[in-house]
Amino acid sequence: MAVKDCPKCEGTGWMPVESGGVRGVARCDCVGVTRTEALLQQAQIPRRYQHCSFQNFHLRLENGQPNRSLSEARLVARRWVEEYPVDYGLLFIGPTGVGKTHLAGAVIRDLIMLKGVECRFQDFRELLKEIRDSYNPISESTEFRIIQPLVDVEVLLLDELAAFNPSEWVKETLSYLINSRYNRKKVTLITTTLPLGEPSRPSARTPSGEPMPDIDAALIHLGATLCSRLYEMCRPLEINCDDFRKQIRRQQIFADPDNP
Repeated sequence: MAVKDCPKCEGTGWMPVESGGVRGVARCDCVGVTRTEALLQQAQIPRRYQHCSFQNFHLRLENGQPNRSLSEARLVARRWVEEYPVDYGLLFIGPTGVGKTHLAGAVIRDLIMLKGVECRFQDFRELLKEIRDSYNPISESTEFRIIQPLVDVEVLLLDELAAFNPSEWVKETLSYLINSRYNRKKVTLITTTLPLGEPSRPSARTPSGEPMPDIDAALIHLGATLCSRLYEMCRPLEINCDDFRKQIRRQQIFADPDNP
């Protein structure tokens, strides 16, 4: 089996070669890898998240007990994988450093490893950059090749969806992507890191007392219609927890007072 997005052969399994002035083709090195290996390569999971699994997802303790929202999010995500195929995705909601991308990465990794499902990891910030770089101001169009693979893939993970305030043409491109997947009944997974501010519910606070972000306020800049579509397509999983990376850094500083 050839790797679908192989840069050498572009998924054909054959790459051009030249010997003694004679041009021909030869089998690409990507041919012969297992289907699972090919799917993992095609998923384009960043190296930082390739190790992520449900088993190594850290459940932080609060008063001697695992954080409830982390436990529930892991349970729901794991059960979702077990029940796949399903007709809805997951929307992981919460502030930075609570493990949203870890859980979402574990989901697509298990889909590939256990069920042979074609998946794709797409960082939303990188997607915006690619869209901006490819945008043609004369025709007001975006490179089709960037969006179409994201429309076609069976399961798409959009990471950090609400990270930026997109321009109108980016909104239109995102609407095309989301609505195309919706109409084709394609499953979409989304993580969104939201800006901290006044919570929609006065009691919505992290264990350290900080206000939980307002999902509606953060996503509304995408447009009411698109925001509504996302809720229709995905089951929200809200994680109420402190920033794990900040906690680790704080522990390192206290453990080593000479560490600047």
